[in-house]
Amino acid sequence: MADDLALDLDELRHLQSIAKRPRIVSLISSEIHNLEKLSKEAISTAASQTTTPISSMKAVPTPSLNYITLGSFSWDQDNDKVKIYISLEGVEQEKTETVFKPMSVDIKFNDVQGKNYRCAIPKLNKEIVPEKCKVVVKPPRIIITLFKASKGNWLDLQFKEDKLKPNLDKEKDPMAGIMDLMKNMYEEGDDEMKKTIAKAWTDARSGKTADPLKGYP
Repeated sequence: MADDLALDLDELRHLQSIAKRPRIVSLISSEIHNLEKLSKEAISTAASQTTTPISSMKAVPTPSLNYITLGSFSWDQDNDKVKIYISLEGVEQEKTETVFKPMSVDIKFNDVQGKNYRCAIPKLNKEIVPEKCKVVVKPPRIIITLFKASKGNWLDLQFKEDKLKPNLDKEKDPMAGIMDLMKNMYEEGDDEMKKTIAKAWTDARSGKTADPLKGYP
């Protein structure tokens, strides 16, 4: 179709060049304009048909990288920020990936002499300001700067459960449940039961018996 349109256009342009009457020239010019438009559309359609559809293209999967965990580093702090120091040869600033969140840090050092390293702190001791935090590579040392969300001293870099915090369930008086039971029995029991429970309670308080139910039938 495109070839036929090209031949028609050539002939019309030839006729246009030899035409004398203005009306004939105008008609030929109008037809040339229409054919030129059709020719462009035909070329565009042919080009789109030869292009490989995007849907048929297969994405090449990116191989997952293996990372060596960096467990050894030092840190210090002032009132506003915390600095983490890592010693590692061959790190390049542009090959460093950083993910800062309010309560976590994840830093990846890619292609370090053929290996990949990672420094991750899944739960910090306190909150930081992610958008202010940064990583600077100064061979052979890496400096990770964390800006504190609130000023103050951190007792530790990573969050740790307070092992000294009392466990209310464990430290609850083991006799409390028995005492509650005796109280209910006393309030709901008859005179004989009230007398027996009162005696057991008195004996327990006076130290005569460690078991408030001892002697109870």
